[in-house]
Amino acid sequence: MSFGQGGPGWGPGDQQTPDWAALADASATRNRRRKWLFIGGGALATAAVVAVVATVIVTAGSKDDGKSASALPSPPALPSDSAHPQPSFSKVAPPPPPNPHDFISDAKKDTAPLSVDTLFPGKTLTTGDRTYTKGATARTANCASATRGSLGSTLAADGCDQVFRATYVRDGVAVTIGVATFPTEAKALHAKQQAGIGLAPLAGSGVPGFCDGGHAVCRNLFNSYGRYAYFSISGYTDGKSVTKDDKNAFAAGDDLAEFTFRQIVARGQSEAQAAATAPAG
Repeated sequence: MSFGQGGPGWGPGDQQTPDWAALADASATRNRRRKWLFIGGGALATAAVVAVVATVIVTAGSKDDGKSASALPSPPALPSDSAHPQPSFSKVAPPPPPNPHDFISDAKKDTAPLSVDTLFPGKTLTTGDRTYTKGATARTANCASATRGSLGSTLAADGCDQVFRATYVRDGVAVTIGVATFPTEAKALHAKQQAGIGLAPLAGSGVPGFCDGGHAVCRNLFNSYGRYAYFSISGYTDGKSVTKDDKNAFAAGDDLAEFTFRQIVARGQSEAQAAATAPAG
């Protein structure tokens, strides 16, 4: 008896006795083959399932349902703040700031302290490259006493309240500046128009007499701003006359007149600012 190719053979001596060891090995080999086939088939089956699932996932993700990314539903709108109170703005325009000129044009509004020291502070006055030393000062309620000639009667007729004077000197040129106050701007303007020459020079405190006796020619200026009229007289302390080409005497008179004007303007600005920042009521 024999088996086909690949079958087990018989043992030694040809005694028709099966070779059990060989048969056992062959059986084990067949069992191992079946086992690997089973495991391999399971792996293939598992791979097939994974492939199907992956296909379904890919297909579902790429399915064209007519909605592009831009057509996706928009996020819900955020709630508005309409429920909260909104700031409101007054339609009434704020009042304009006070006009400084109004305060220095009427004695009823022009109530800040007023003295020689507020009008002519310090011991010197510097303007540009020129420095003047302050001499004598004076204040009087008898306006005519600070004048000479017809200016006194003019001041009295227009209701002059008081006159402040201060004298400054530089390089032998002395200037007396006088400020007269009136109840209203109109009164001060009329006094200026009628003034002419007439402020009395004020000597003392280191400044000798000047423009006295009518011998020397002196320069006179006059102007007004608000309820203030201001006058000046400029001359040499050595008695020399001022000529029309005298730059030193002219510069001194102009400097003091400009300074006085600025002091009056600054007074109005200060009063206007105080009124604007004062608490209501």
